[in-house]
Amino acid sequence: MRRWLEHHRYALAVTLRRLAIQPFSFLSNLAVLSLVLALPLLGASVLVSVQPLSKEISATPALTVYMEPDATSEQAEEVNERILKAQDPAIESVVLVDKNAAIQDLQRNEAWHQALEALGENPLPDAIVVHLKTDDNLTQIADGLARQWRTWDNVALVQLDSIWVQRLEALLRLGRIGLLLITLIVALVVLTAVFNTVRMQALSQRDEIAVARLVGATEGFVRRPFLYQGAFTCALATLVAMLWTQMFLGPLNSAIGGLARTYDAFFVLQMPSGPLLLVYLFCASLIGAFSARWSVTRTTRF
Repeated sequence: MRRWLEHHRYALAVTLRRLAIQPFSFLSNLAVLSLVLALPLLGASVLVSVQPLSKEISATPALTVYMEPDATSEQAEEVNERILKAQDPAIESVVLVDKNAAIQDLQRNEAWHQALEALGENPLPDAIVVHLKTDDNLTQIADGLARQWRTWDNVALVQLDSIWVQRLEALLRLGRIGLLLITLIVALVVLTAVFNTVRMQALSQRDEIAVARLVGATEGFVRRPFLYQGAFTCALATLVAMLWTQMFLGPLNSAIGGLARTYDAFFVLQMPSGPLLLVYLFCASLIGAFSARWSVTRTTRF
């Protein structure tokens, strides 16, 4: 055990010494890798911040059937009964909203009271609110019901109140796929960058490696410093990428905050949680170590 620890301590010391000898090359690689690794973090920050918003605003999906302005209460009752008698399995409940009751509710609001008095007569139509059961094919079901009900007499408009929520969820799914593709591209870039860096390092020390093998150095002993180099570079680049992301979120939140205030809302982009960042750090280090091992194995075959 002591010998194993000694080997790893030696490999780490060799790695740090090699990086210190070429600071410009190391810092340039670190800058490039950190900027590349910041891209998935920015995408994840947007998705993590928007995900709770969709859950908070997502209400029971409902179709609202608006009657013609000159339709009578009896005609509205007939449409309401017709929907109930259909006993569609996608429908959870049906509520008839009388236009007189609706205008009275608005008149209690001071912001609407004066405007409604100026109109004189009630401008609101009778409405029927149909709550739908949550379903993966909600949009298709709602469109089918809406097309059917629009053909009925005295019906002016059928509107899906939460269709924008479904669109937001669809955009989030698209965002997750896009983030996955970006992450895969970033992983390939990191693999290529570390592979080439370690390859150049191994070629520059080709004679030293040959001598080490002649005196009995094992393949693990030869490769270990390069593995540490790849893992250490990617780990440090990931930490710098987290700092880049935190810096980028500052101006983004300033712009988004100004837009949100115009809607009397509050929205802030936040970094992913600590466990997710640790997983990201571990995966980046693992990719760096794998790429270094692959590179040194191919380069030192002589």
